[in-house]
Amino acid sequence: MASIDLNADLGEGDAYDEDLLQIVSSCNVACGGHAGDADSMTGTVRSAIANGVAVGAHPGYPDREGFGRRSGFMKGGELYDSLTTQVSELADIAAHLGARLTHVKPHGALYNDAIGDRELADIIARVTAEAPGSPAFVGMANTELEFAARDHGLAFIAEAFVDRAYEPDGTLVPRSEPGAVHEALSVATTQAVRLAEAGQATARNGEAVSVRADTLCIHGDTPGAAEKARAVRDVLESHGVDVRAHTMR
Repeated sequence: MASIDLNADLGEGDAYDEDLLQIVSSCNVACGGHAGDADSMTGTVRSAIANGVAVGAHPGYPDREGFGRRSGFMKGGELYDSLTTQVSELADIAAHLGARLTHVKPHGALYNDAIGDRELADIIARVTAEAPGSPAFVGMANTELEFAARDHGLAFIAEAFVDRAYEPDGTLVPRSEPGAVHEALSVATTQAVRLAEAGQATARNGEAVSVRADTLCIHGDTPGAAEKARAVRDVLESHGVDVRAHTMR
């Protein structure tokens, strides 16, 4: 039987977190960089535990004004220190509540920048390797994120997106371009099944493109996020795909 993880970025102040935690199998918790504070982290982790959802850290550029979406915001030792603080705080909160960090997934512009930037990817991987509980590293396959995970001996979880359009080379269509986000629910559910069963998506030019996927992301900050997540999970399970956290296989 095929299996796949279903993840969502939570603790960012959105209204759908509680609903999503009843649907997804893992969550990525904002830990004070682009969003989040001790109270939101505690509440999100506590609810994740209650719902049997794996808890991961979602560190980003410490850019609350830009919500971590401004490229190149910080580099080097300053970034390393910030990410270490973010991940450590969430790890401490999780441990206090009886959970451990199962993974680390960078947020927003940091994620996108590090896909092609070896130095950035190495910083994130180093922070992950030093975090308690031996968390895995989540990112896009065949990018600097995966190469950095390998260099640091980290388990790597390849991520794909059910509601984002792909280019023929397997990269995402930039959000600034028309059609970058799949608005139609039927398109998202169809893409989810193809990714889980065949490791493929349909590029915007109509070609089939290979996309390795161990986990599928549902964006929690869009209207109807919970309904979309429920539809994706239902269609996956109706096709015999087991939805569960990667670390629980």
